[in-house]
Amino acid sequence: MRLVHLSDFHLGFRQFQRVTPTGKNQREADVAQSFTRAIDKVIALAPDLVLVGGDVFHTVRPTNPAILHAFRQFSRLRAALPKAIVVIVAGNHDMPRSSETTCILRLFEPLHFHIADSAPRRLAFPEHELSILAVPDLPPGSVDLSPDENVKHNVLLLHGEVEGVLPEGVREDERASMPIPASAVAHPRWDYVALGHYHVYRKVGPNAFYCGSLDYTSTNAWGEYNEEKSAKLPGKGFIERDLATGRQSFHALPVTRKIIDLPPLAGRGQSAVDLDAAIAAAVEKCPDGGIDGKVVRLVVRDVPRHVARELDHQRLREYQRRSLHFVLDTRRPSAVRTTVGESGAPGRRPSLADTLREALRSRVLTSDIDRDRLVELGAHYLRDAEQDMSTRGLGESEDG
Repeated sequence: MRLVHLSDFHLGFRQFQRVTPTGKNQREADVAQSFTRAIDKVIALAPDLVLVGGDVFHTVRPTNPAILHAFRQFSRLRAALPKAIVVIVAGNHDMPRSSETTCILRLFEPLHFHIADSAPRRLAFPEHELSILAVPDLPPGSVDLSPDENVKHNVLLLHGEVEGVLPEGVREDERASMPIPASAVAHPRWDYVALGHYHVYRKVGPNAFYCGSLDYTSTNAWGEYNEEKSAKLPGKGFIERDLATGRQSFHALPVTRKIIDLPPLAGRGQSAVDLDAAIAAAVEKCPDGGIDGKVVRLVVRDVPRHVARELDHQRLREYQRRSLHFVLDTRRPSAVRTTVGESGAPGRRPSLADTLREALRSRVLTSDIDRDRLVELGAHYLRDAEQDMSTRGLGESEDG
């Protein structure tokens, strides 16, 4: 029995200010096209089982165009593969905040999809000697993640963060997902564990995998891109697995809009004129045909405030016009205190991020507020503000 494992479509995701000729946000259109391309590939593979690990939509209340696109593509999948088993779990972006609100994913039940949104579901398919435990994003400790000992094949499908295995900075959503014990996904009776939430392909147990997202829709697209690059991954895509043989393939899919992180530049000791020339040279060397239509970032370290102000902002605006989005991320030098502390040695002046973290950690809170989550959200919003400053041409951040 062959399965495919997809996750984190984030349909309805919007970013930047560019729109299509019909007035749709360009990144929303890009993400929709990436999803269409994935459905094309799934239909071509014709698996017996399709597992969707959550975050079908980017928001709990998606726009009508996002809903319509999802329904059309899923309907196309069902028409092409009428006998395929399709199981979808709700991710943290899909789950309503109120128990009185119906999850949008139930819209797909008329297509004879199996939906797990408000509670886990154990689905039995005796003709395939198969049991699927489908677990949506739920409070920690509320789900028994045990396989069925009476069947040949056990599959676990769930959305959340496997504890202790994901890199720092992954939990940047407005609502954290369900923590998953590493021991649960490592149980030897699971023939396959299909995970959603993390946007980069990664093995986290003997038969447990994050398949990653279909496009760059997280709050840290650059970290996502660079992690894929350092791990020598082909990019975005999904997993195909044969339950009988254990043979597995990752099917890479080209994203609709390329993400480019240009090699960083060193600005120490350079004038604005020197940096303008270095920036122009870096842009000229942009791979895959240049920056036109792409999402591009260029980090320049150790740039004093007065030098950043004197850069050629008219040229930077031209780069922004040519690309879908161009970020010149200039970072100021680390400042050193001129006063001597108790240790008798000068020290590094705290960055804005350091100051914010210290303030939030020392702030008096009520008992119902999670301090670690508060600090995490504060750092996330500060990064967003710094990126917005760079986009507007202010071009500097306190730290990396």
